[in-house]
Parts: sequence; structure tokens; C-alpha cells
Amino acid sequence: MLEGVRRNSMEKTPAYTQHPDKAIEHGHRFSHVMAIALDATSNYKRGVIRCITSREGSVDVGGYIDRSVIHHVSETTPGHFTIGGRLEIRGEDVLTKFGGGAWECIGFEDPDLFFDERMQQLHLYFTLPLRHKVKGTVQVHLGHAVGKDLDSLEMTEPVLQSDPKGKNSAKEVSIAPENSEGIRYNLIESNDKRGHRWYSTVRVAIAKDMGKEWEFGPVAFHPGDHKIPWAGEHASPGPLFPKSFIDLGPGKMLGIMNGREASRKVGKKTHYGSFAIGLFIYDYEHGKIEWVSPQPLIQDTEAKTITFASQFVQHESGSGTLYAHVDDSFVRAYTLNADSIRTLMPSQ
Repeated sequence: MLEGVRRNSMEKTPAYTQHPDKAIEHGHRFSHVMAIALDATSNYKRGVIRCITSREGSVDVGGYIDRSVIHHVSETTPGHFTIGGRLEIRGEDVLTKFGGGAWECIGFEDPDLFFDERMQQLHLYFTLPLRHKVKGTVQVHLGHAVGKDLDSLEMTEPVLQSDPKGKNSAKEVSIAPENSEGIRYNLIESNDKRGHRWYSTVRVAIAKDMGKEWEFGPVAFHPGDHKIPWAGEHASPGPLFPKSFIDLGPGKMLGIMNGREASRKVGKKTHYGSFAIGLFIYDYEHGKIEWVSPQPLIQDTEAKTITFASQFVQHESGSGTLYAHVDDSFVRAYTLNADSIRTLMPSQ
């Protein structure tokens, strides 16, 4: 359906409030930080974050290269976190199956955490990029580690693997509930090329076991198929809101989508558009995105090119905190209001 929205002419409470200060600053150790993920078992007091150790090029121009590590974060005062030591993961030698030789791993990126209550296991999913040392081409896998907590993680093989030509990439996972058949139709950011343009798409990732190999499913949202300017070239699934925040009924959830406007060519260089945060309705029973907001929800007032959400924490009925990184430079918190967000959704 992917169209139509009920306007909120009588809104008194804004859909979100931007916090004036920063939840996390990069400090003196790193050039940039992004993609905070918090551990539910710690009551969201601990978590991890991606830290950029070096960047070649500019983030708004195609061809830039980041080298990354994942570090611990811990809450010091409500809504404010400090960056701790590097996240230690045992068994990283499994990467020799994928790296080595002509390929190099340029770091772990974009962490997501999921605690499996049934198995009492904490899963870490992360972007695992391998770059060819000569050709410069990149393969992007969805890496995985598992343990009882953040201090006991052990690497496994990636749950999704890109093909050798870089197609079917997998990153930025959004964990869906089990459907009636006990299968999770998770969502990932993947890719597709049409003509000379590469798109980032939202694709289904079929998981029968959260710790073993998943299957690539169909594309659930392709920016090239819709006229939604804020997500005209890039779409990436963000966190799904729990039903205790906004309940859309059986088999459906409202979620956050990160989108980027279409890029433009300036000479031989590709200049990327701006990222913003929007909404989508997901039918997790069947693995289908039913609606994407025609307008973005959040664009940070300080952002030059990027506002990108990675973590939602509900605090009380009807409100919660969304964390997003701004221009890869710091993490901001936004208070969301459920009643006001409902007015932005389609009337039917």
C-alpha cells in the first residue's frame, strides 16, 4: 500500500522531542562514533558502539573507506553513556575462512544485540566488510557472535554471506518476532544495481535458528519502486517498536526506517543525499512491508548529512527514547510520543 497518511491537524504533543545535549561523544580516541546497540538484560545500561579508527575520503562522496572497531558503552547518568574498552570476541580466527590473501577485513561495523530468552543467549550481529586489496571491491556479510553476556561472546560463521561479486550484501539487521510457524522474517539492508545506480534495499532474512545460517528472502522495500524522496536511493531497517509502545494488531509492527535521498553526479564523483529517519509498517507474519511514511519523522537540527537511528528503549506507557547518530560524529537521544506518532500513520 505504501501510500496515504492521515494528517495531524490537532496535534498538541510533538511526535518527538530532540534532546539538547549529546548522549555519546566520540572523545579524543576516535574520529567518529555511530550505531549504538544496548543490552536489554542490563536494563539498557550497557551496550556496544561502532568506533571509526580511520576514514579515507568523505562520507558524503562515494568511495570513502572506514576502518572500525566495536567498543563497550555504559550509562553514567540517565541517557548519557561513556565509551569503554574494545569488545573482546573469542574465536575471531573463523574469519580466516573469509579474509586473508587478497581480501582484508576492515573492521566490525553496525552492531545489533538480541537476547534469546528461551535459550538464555545474547546474540551480536554486525556488518562484516571484506575489501579486495587490489580491486577495491567489497563483500559485506552479516557477522555473528553468541554468549551468555557481552563478556563471553564467541564468533561463529556469518549468518548471511554476500556472493563473491558483492551482490546480496547483508547488514543492519532488524529482529522480528517469531511468526505463527516459529520462523523469524528478520529484515536486513541489502543492495541492488539498476543501470548505473546502486540501491540499498530492505530485504527479508529468514531465520529458523538465530545462531545458525539464515536464508535470503525477497526484497520487502526497494527505493527504486516508489516515489518517496527521503528514501529515494537508500533504505535500511531500524528498530521495530514493541507492541507495548504501539500495537498494530496480530502479526504487524511499526518500525523505524533510515532513508537517504538520491545521489547526484558531480564530474566523476558521486555525492550522496542526506539521511533521515522515517516510519514503516511491517507484516512480520508474512514478511511484507505494507507502508512507508511519505515524509521523514526526524532530521536532527545539527545534521549536515546524516541522522541514522539504531536503538529504541521504551521507558513507560506511550513514550520511549530513540538513539541515533548524527553525521557519524555523536549519538543523540529523542523522546518519542506514541499517541502523536499514531496520527502520522495511514487511516486504514
